[in-house]
Amino acid sequence: MATRRIHSKEFKLEAVRLATQPGASARATAESLGLHASQIRAWKRELSVHTVQAFPGHGRLRADDEEIRKLRLELKRVRDERDILKKATLFFAQESRRK
Repeated sequence: MATRRIHSKEFKLEAVRLATQPGASARATAESLGLHASQIRAWKRELSVHTVQAFPGHGRLRADDEEIRKLRLELKRVRDERDILKKATLFFAQESRRK
């Protein structure tokens, strides 16, 4: 398996710019840069969707992705708390019936 290459934000922007020039194609641009055409198309799609926040790099998340991550963590915590309370309720209900 080939090692994963990391490209800078500037490289990605330039690749998309080259691929979107009149007469250019994602396939030809990708071949000239040593990439796969699907990679160029993915970068074009990300740039069109996220414009300014596209390609945050170095494991950083976009603001909306970071908020989603935090909300998922909070949801997991709340569900865990709910499950503990359910178990405690069952335990105490069984204890009160035994007496």
